[in-house]
Amino acid sequence: MVATIGLTGLRPSPESVSRVATPPYDVIKEGTPLLSQLQAEADSIFHVILGEDPKGALDGLVQRGALVKDDEPAYYVYEQRWGDDNQRTGVFLAAAVTDYSEHQVIRHEKTFDAKVKGRIALAQTTEHTIGPVFLLTKGSLGPALDAAKADAPLFDFESDYGGGSDLTGVKTRIWRVAEKSEVGGAIQGVIAEHPLYIADGHHRYHAALRNEQSHLLAYVTEEAKILAYDRVVNGVNSFESIKESLALEPATAFATPAHHQFCLYTKDGCWTLPAKEIPSDVVGRLDCAILERELYPGLGLKHEHIVDPARFDYYPESALEEMKAVVDAGKYELAIALHPVSIDELMAVADAGLEDSEVVMPEKSTFFSPKILTGLFLYRHSSKS
Repeated sequence: MVATIGLTGLRPSPESVSRVATPPYDVIKEGTPLLSQLQAEADSIFHVILGEDPKGALDGLVQRGALVKDDEPAYYVYEQRWGDDNQRTGVFLAAAVTDYSEHQVIRHEKTFDAKVKGRIALAQTTEHTIGPVFLLTKGSLGPALDAAKADAPLFDFESDYGGGSDLTGVKTRIWRVAEKSEVGGAIQGVIAEHPLYIADGHHRYHAALRNEQSHLLAYVTEEAKILAYDRVVNGVNSFESIKESLALEPATAFATPAHHQFCLYTKDGCWTLPAKEIPSDVVGRLDCAILERELYPGLGLKHEHIVDPARFDYYPESALEEMKAVVDAGKYELAIALHPVSIDELMAVADAGLEDSEVVMPEKSTFFSPKILTGLFLYRHSSKS
């Protein structure tokens, strides 16, 4: 299946890694304390992924020694620990970029052209792939990754991005594994046995495909937790104007609801809205698809509004209080909490898409947590030609 090789390119020095690494570009929002914090740190990879002069920022990081060159191909085993006893381990590597029709890398979402163009421009300007694509494998990676963790880690630090990131308080350890080592060979062999499912980073993968890269920076794991991807909404029609037509049930708190239910919050109250109809097809029965069919039309919202920031913004279910705050502040009228998509639901859609490329998850339907830090490795990619 998917061929992998060790990474070469740039990585932080152990002394600078906590300053360099950031959350992914697509969760850094305008006007937030997180944005201000990253802007204020001169060595943050933020200045490369979202700054005005990516190449200049990258050159500066190298000149100051915050990023160092590493030309020996290696896998990087990445452990995250958070909370009382939560952990996830995966591996950074360079994965071969193949067309979706080859069924080696399996997608579940559509992509938006503007985002893809932005990732291509960054890759071409910097000559590196900076944001990893998060991939799931059905292979048993655990034994090989545990063997790598027997040695002392290259990096060992705890992230602090304030309350605006699920990466705050997450402890990171990274082990470097030479591609030609026994453990490197074991990692390569397990991953080659199965196709890989894109969990997060569809735009990054599609950008590498269109940029005609031979390989891209990827993070592969067999462990994943999906949070609900909740939303705040401004309808074309107000929620107040359609409220009486909905089968609303009073709720005691704004919280993650049961499957096939929605929790709604406005300045005036909180309600549960049950789904009216649950189809049998793998996409139609997803709660985000039900929401689009059953609530959005009354609000005057069409599919194209989903990516319009004047109409929608998106938050993981861990940010319910932040959603209430933006509604209370009048920025959006309505907050909607959904039940999270399961791994089985996601893979069912992805597998159905192998037979029909039009079968994909609705946009903004999954939020994998915790996210993967950006800036732990910058892969110097090459062209297929």
